[in-house]
Amino acid sequence: MDDVIILGAGIVGVATGIHLLRRGRSVTLIDKNQPGRETSFGNAGIIQREGVRPHPFPRDLAMLMQVGLHLSTAARYEPLALPRLAPALLKYWWASSPESYKRVVQSYAPLIGRSIVTHADLMAQAGPHAEALVSKSGWLLAFRSDRGLRHEAEKAREDATQFGIAHRVVDWPELKAMEPSLKGGLAGAILWTDPWTVRDPGALVGEYFKLFQRLGGTFVSGAASGLSQDGGVWSTEVGGVRHSGRQAVIALGPWAPEVLDKLGYRLPLFVKRGYHMHYGSEDGAKLNQLILDAEVGYVLAPMARGIRLTTGAEFALRDAAPTPIQLGRAERAAKELFPLGERLDPEPWKGARPCTPDMMPIIGKAPRHEGLFVGIGHAHHGFTLGPATGELLAQTMTGEQPAIDVKPFGMERFLGR
Repeated sequence: MDDVIILGAGIVGVATGIHLLRRGRSVTLIDKNQPGRETSFGNAGIIQREGVRPHPFPRDLAMLMQVGLHLSTAARYEPLALPRLAPALLKYWWASSPESYKRVVQSYAPLIGRSIVTHADLMAQAGPHAEALVSKSGWLLAFRSDRGLRHEAEKAREDATQFGIAHRVVDWPELKAMEPSLKGGLAGAILWTDPWTVRDPGALVGEYFKLFQRLGGTFVSGAASGLSQDGGVWSTEVGGVRHSGRQAVIALGPWAPEVLDKLGYRLPLFVKRGYHMHYGSEDGAKLNQLILDAEVGYVLAPMARGIRLTTGAEFALRDAAPTPIQLGRAERAAKELFPLGERLDPEPWKGARPCTPDMMPIIGKAPRHEGLFVGIGHAHHGFTLGPATGELLAQTMTGEQPAIDVKPFGMERFLGR
């Protein structure tokens, strides 16, 4: 029997294991797939230090009409999924009201503030292969209209004043000098200078996993058969073999409800699905920095495999068949700005971002069970917040004072309502 068993070997589970091992705990990490190959794998690769404002539900009428009529590239919904998603989406809409959202940002900002610090900590111990995957030159939030650029520049100035987020506004001539292969069609961009970008997110999680193993952690590959408690011991079975721990962590991302529901925690979780595809470029074109085409809703990111295009959010059931609509629209829009070449992947990658209605993750102790902890619901910021979540969970589990106040992220906020 170990001190801790962790279900889920994405970036949250791996980071939690590392922080616990550092504190002298024995840890077994369990996942049906190899570490970092699910949600942690398919993202834009940004460690979003600037991301103090989580993605709210759109309240602008024009945007709602675009989404409702399936005209938006940034977001779409699967009509057949709406009856299942509606209760959580209604709560999401309510939490996105101006007053509620203001409170969310105030609670969320300190957590985002731990993102670079905790990643840097793990990278330093993981070694040079991890650090070689990282660029520290920031990323570009680009706009096709002057109006959009001015509006975002005002928000950026507010974030600089309130949260110390560094940025620089660049006009089209400067942007073209930074990215000579861009064709045009952009008014300018916000250059966020604090965040880091990663050219292979899955590989970085892999380097963190190697650190987990070097510290003495055990990995078990296979599907866990739920989670049960008996006499203060948590247990699960994998392939007929029982694994036990005095404490347990659920870090299963979009698969967490499969375990939590059986333990009596029916949370209003939902998923935002997303896709990515890698491309070559025409005529030797090069992309130096990650660019988010803000008014259309996709990302182009220079990656080890090629130029990765990531789509916006798709509101659908987690395991529903993939749809090519958003990727096709994003690809056409991207080719207006940059000479994308051939597709390099045999098919688009599809993943599911685990979300909560109030846009904040659930981090901490499960209130109805001793020794049970959760780190789920990070939405668009799972890759950013994995190490910070692992730090907070390990501190909470070992009786340390957490680096920030974890009360806003407690599961209690969703129970008994």
